[in-house]
Amino acid sequence: MKKQISIFLSGLLLLILCSCGEEDILGEIPRDYAIATAETPGESGQEENSQAAAPSSEAEESNEGSGSEEEESPFSFLMEEASVYAYNNLSEMERIWYRDMEEILGSFGTERKLSGACLESGMGEGDIDRIFQCVLNDHPELFYVEGYSYTKYTRGEKITSIVFSGSYTMDYDTALVRKTEIEAAVEEILGGIGGDASDYDKIKYVYETLIRNTDYRLGAPDNQNVYSVFVNHASVCQGYAKATQYLLNKLGIECSLVLGTVDTGEGHAWNLVKADGEYYYVDTTWGDASYQISGSAEGLAEYAMPEINYDYLCVTTAELLRTHTLGGQVPMPQCTATENNYYVREGALFAEYDREQMGELFQKSLEQGKKDVTIKCTDYVCYNNVVSALINGQEIFDYLSGNEGSVAYTQNDNQLSLTFWVTNE
Repeated sequence: MKKQISIFLSGLLLLILCSCGEEDILGEIPRDYAIATAETPGESGQEENSQAAAPSSEAEESNEGSGSEEEESPFSFLMEEASVYAYNNLSEMERIWYRDMEEILGSFGTERKLSGACLESGMGEGDIDRIFQCVLNDHPELFYVEGYSYTKYTRGEKITSIVFSGSYTMDYDTALVRKTEIEAAVEEILGGIGGDASDYDKIKYVYETLIRNTDYRLGAPDNQNVYSVFVNHASVCQGYAKATQYLLNKLGIECSLVLGTVDTGEGHAWNLVKADGEYYYVDTTWGDASYQISGSAEGLAEYAMPEINYDYLCVTTAELLRTHTLGGQVPMPQCTATENNYYVREGALFAEYDREQMGELFQKSLEQGKKDVTIKCTDYVCYNNVVSALINGQEIFDYLSGNEGSVAYTQNDNQLSLTFWVTNE
């Protein structure tokens, strides 16, 4: 059979760099605001938003919750292994309100007072949303939290107390059932990797496992939380990112949610991870081929495109910013380490077109039973030389001797990477 190369260009058929769809836009977490209509001696308030119910003065004074479930299972939804990157970026006083909200949301709480000491220190309404976002950034297990409402009490112009309530997408009993389903799925996934695995191996395992078991699907139920990934196996970017965070936290890897935009200006979510003491970015969504080809031309499936794209597995800030823009409430570190980047660890990073290195890489992939090979270049000079040799000069067939069929490939000009695989077409 005569061999040929089938060419797929990024943004044309594979849409490797396509952005999140309309339903994947994150924006701000919804919330309601209200000023209490109830009065305590010397205090007064006026209604600002009727969507949030104002508590009675008795509830405000007693600081009681809204249901017996909270008393029976305080903070039962919080995960002990959750990393606290966002928390660590708060001031000492801000951390007090963080812990207040953490306990309220973790116990399905409503109508609880936030610490008055923070008000005395000068904090106020303007700090609530930012701290709330930090709690959600650190806690992917709060899958049932939709937003919040709060009531403020004033004496003259001074705020004397703030009562905070979580806003939830389901009732307590439903959340408990789903929590059990999530934990069962997580236990099964984590059973596939040993506790003595390296940080890199744990991150790579989670990245690959989630991609293989999740379809990128706009409109998927519960797509802003981990239930969509662990139970329904269909989600969008925030679901992928929170599931990545959940699993890596369970494996003892510091991992936080990152919010921002991509090069089309649409909202997106990914992760910050810490491996061997250094920070890297991971974007599991952009590693999933079901995301890359969403809405692309018909007939692509016949080429058996590889499931996983490794361009966003442990990358630097410089690499990330080629296609992403950082946003959100939490400042991010400058990621410069490369030791645990996928291409560095797998011997697939090329500073020049080295035929010996190329041969070793393809041989290694063959021995491992892999059906595709991905390479990355350090700069455009190397990238152009590799493209010229492997594709234009068809030297790719020198590394695939004995394989009959066509060779398909994708190329990502932003990340200077190429993926090759043999097809039967």
